[in-house]
Amino acid sequence: MSSTFILCPGQGSQVLGMGKDLVESSAGAREAFEVAGRVLGFDLAAVCAFGPEDKLNQTDMSQPALFACGVASFRAAVETGRIDPAAVTAYAGLSLGEYTALHLAGVLSYEDGLRLVAARGKYMQLAAVASPSGMVAVIGADSAAVDELIKESAGGEVLVPANYNAPGQIVISGTLSACERAVKFAEAKGVKAVALKVAGAFHSPLMQPGADRMGGELDKVTFHTPAKQVWSNVTGAPHGTDLAEIKRLLVRQITHPVRWEQTMVALVAAAPEGRYVELAPGKTLAGLAKRINRRLPVETLGA
Repeated sequence: MSSTFILCPGQGSQVLGMGKDLVESSAGAREAFEVAGRVLGFDLAAVCAFGPEDKLNQTDMSQPALFACGVASFRAAVETGRIDPAAVTAYAGLSLGEYTALHLAGVLSYEDGLRLVAARGKYMQLAAVASPSGMVAVIGADSAAVDELIKESAGGEVLVPANYNAPGQIVISGTLSACERAVKFAEAKGVKAVALKVAGAFHSPLMQPGADRMGGELDKVTFHTPAKQVWSNVTGAPHGTDLAEIKRLLVRQITHPVRWEQTMVALVAAAPEGRYVELAPGKTLAGLAKRINRRLPVETLGA
């Protein structure tokens, strides 16, 4: 039996209509959304299915929506036999997706996970509103070139690497004016740079107020030793069994870069013949996987 690796999408993967087919076809998925409605106090399934889209895209809504949809798709895949939980060796999630991974690995309950991601989205949204900021995707440049671009563009303001997604795809994060300079300077160098439609400078020091508040939320929750390997965004390596350290890294994750490329390279090096499955919604992580390793097939579970 080959090892199965579960990949959990993060913010930006949300799409109107996600979860609708899952709720209609799977008892486990339906229960996941029903529990989410009770815990959060509103009909999350309806927002995912029918929007409005601008509401779904808000940070404080998209984060619990993606968490619930990922868990629902995993449960549906287990029901149909598409995923055998016993064959799963490791879980990895991009940013918010790390919480999905931790839940599926038995570290935190589904209900606690919902409360945590709802709080995370709320606090990150508040931090974004407090400090006008943004993110820019830099395409076709290596990390050294991106570091040089940051150095040229910062102008004494916050501008840092936020996501090492794949070779030639690095996202930077900072104040709005620094991001605008980065786009201008990148274009002058012939490098593609695209300002992202996000609420603020995620995975940067500008999110520190949100990280501080999130620390308090994590302290309220009981964590359990991972039953399977879970990879940390901050280190690009598996979490250990020190539960306090897992919580500390989740706080740091809000202000530090996501090392997704490093995570995937290490996973594939350890299990080149493994089976990789991306939870719903979308195919974002499958797309990044192709940039990291062209021969790496990633199955997707749809919306």
